[in-house]
Amino acid sequence: MSDNDRPDLINPMTEYPAPPFPEQPQPWPGLQSKMRPIPDCGETSYRGSGRLAGQRALITGGDSGIGRAVAIAFAREGADVAINYLPAEQSDADEVLNLIRDAGRTAVGLPGDIREEAFCKQLVADAVTQLGGIDTFVNCAGRQHYARHIEELSTEDFDWTLKTNLYALFWLIKAAVPHLKPGSSIIATTSRNAYQPIDILIDYALTKAGIANMVRGLGKQLLPQGIRVNGVAPGPFWTPLQVCGAQPQSVVAEFGADVVYKRPGQPVEIAPVYVTLASPEASYVTAQIWGITGGNGVPG
Repeated sequence: MSDNDRPDLINPMTEYPAPPFPEQPQPWPGLQSKMRPIPDCGETSYRGSGRLAGQRALITGGDSGIGRAVAIAFAREGADVAINYLPAEQSDADEVLNLIRDAGRTAVGLPGDIREEAFCKQLVADAVTQLGGIDTFVNCAGRQHYARHIEELSTEDFDWTLKTNLYALFWLIKAAVPHLKPGSSIIATTSRNAYQPIDILIDYALTKAGIANMVRGLGKQLLPQGIRVNGVAPGPFWTPLQVCGAQPQSVVAEFGADVVYKRPGQPVEIAPVYVTLASPEASYVTAQIWGITGGNGVPG
């Protein structure tokens, strides 16, 4: 192979934006299209190779951030995709649905609030009906809102976080399992905060630790049915979560500077991990947490 035929290598330290970032508060749940810089979810760069050909996937939080990148990657790898999101995120979701269709795959938008058990059941039922079944369930939706002291953490906010991050995951998995055949997979999104909790994210961190624990338990419980269960633990990733109350704006301005990369990850950089966990290539992988945390070695 001549040098002219070799792919261009990239320096991962400098390939993507690094802080400082402009302060940019948004009301919950935030829109990716209004962020500066706009997160890179692989819209123009992700290239598929048929690794998920014929699969049918339900992805929560699929309108933006990591969920959006996973939806784009899955579609370009050959999967039909249903995404869930909040009604306020419809404009971001429409972009994703169009990208899925552009990849030649079936795209299904299922807006609604996963804090309600009845909606979670309906969400799975609608995905099964409109996709003809589901082979992979990916949970990327999450709630994160900082409180500087436990005395400032209201019961309402605590309940909101646990309902979004833990209860919904339980309800959705419980509804999905009867539809999952041997060879199917469940992928949950935990966090570096499950292992190194930040002191202003008490409720968020405990839910992410709970998700990691659930993955390890369910991975063993469901394997006899041929269903693999795994988790991904992101570090600092540039998503709308960060600009609508997840962190103080002073932290947003320097977001990602605390890891060895000196920058946050972009969603396109983590999507291939979800692809691998959903693919037959990961047939011997269950009850595992894959950390993509910017070089800090967590989880180890």
